[in-house]
Amino acid sequence: MTDGVGTGHREGGRRETDSGQDDRTGRDAAGAAEAPQFVLPLVVRRERAAPPGRTDALETAARAVLVLLSDERAAGSGEWAQAVRDWEDARIRKVVRRARGAEWRRAEALPGITVTGRDAEVRVFPPVPLDGWPKDLARLQVSGTELDDPEPCGEPATGEPVLWLNPGLEMSAGKAMAQAGHGAQLAWWTLPEAARIAWREAGFPLAVRVAEPASWEALTRSGLPVVRDAGYTEIAPGETLVAEGGSRFCPLPCLGQS
Repeated sequence: MTDGVGTGHREGGRRETDSGQDDRTGRDAAGAAEAPQFVLPLVVRRERAAPPGRTDALETAARAVLVLLSDERAAGSGEWAQAVRDWEDARIRKVVRRARGAEWRRAEALPGITVTGRDAEVRVFPPVPLDGWPKDLARLQVSGTELDDPEPCGEPATGEPVLWLNPGLEMSAGKAMAQAGHGAQLAWWTLPEAARIAWREAGFPLAVRVAEPASWEALTRSGLPVVRDAGYTEIAPGETLVAEGGSRFCPLPCLGQS
């Protein structure tokens, strides 16, 4: 599942708003739509006998996005850097597909990075043109990514950044994984370099949870990074996730929600 527009400051002074306006370039949504469109592919391993837990998959997808953004191949003159820049200059679209068995082995043979959680495995790939997917990824299914948590997740660890999902939305696991990736990316853009390094060296600790309904409006008005979905799949355009900081590795503001 795919699609997202974020609000939040990015390194270099960029801010993306609901309308798609880019304060750094002055390019509006129509101009962005005319530019070549790229998408970030993520593939979750979903074996029939042992599917991962939903929250574990969401958290692993978020970390996978951060691992790619912090990889030396995605920066400067790295081999993935131009594709990442082209992708970030438009909507930060992500598509989550599923694979098992031989499909997963073929996906692992392509350039990318596999990130593991407690049980989840997610492979993230450098951005590709919207209509130019590698055939071994293009043939993978978007549907069928629904997952469940085997038991309640409990409270996030103290000091851990939290990606809060909108409690009023029903999303497939694949869609929610994409939203978690958007939120992690907006948080990354917001952080100074020293905080990025500390977060990376700690292994990008984070949690994904559904916000309490009574707290959601306050989260969206707090000045924290907010993901606003573009409305291409599953849900209408609107706010889907808020990225809240942690006291140790991701020093965004915190509202103290429990």
